[in-house]
Amino acid sequence: MSSQPPARRTVLRGAALAGAAGMGVAATACGGEVGAKASATPTAPVDLGSPDEVPAGGTKIFREDRVLVTQVAEGEYKAFSAVCTHRNCVLNGLREDRATCSCHGSEFDTRTGKVVTGPAVAPLPPVPVRTEGGRLIIGPES
Repeated sequence: MSSQPPARRTVLRGAALAGAAGMGVAATACGGEVGAKASATPTAPVDLGSPDEVPAGGTKIFREDRVLVTQVAEGEYKAFSAVCTHRNCVLNGLREDRATCSCHGSEFDTRTGKVVTGPAVAPLPPVPVRTEGGRLIIGPES
């Protein structure tokens, strides 16, 4: 008994369904609903741990807290939301003075929050940061 290859229509329908399913996965990976805004600034103080977590001249992304912190000079910190302003993905890559978003390739300057490479067009919002009691704290003062 010989088996026949699937009909062209069956193959195309399967490809279309697989593509649609992939689009749903991509939308979820990019932070959910297009245009949904997450708060860029914590509403309460958040303890990120020891200031030593961020080397002088370096940057660290605190993914769970959705913030990146740069120590621009010894003891001088700047913080920005780590949520990409393009589609709300959390930034996940660092290269020299750039933070990158793997969802669509946007890059941001870690010292200023400005967009270096799109598709994002808006800069990362600044987040208040300070050292207090030997700890690195973001958000409003308590």
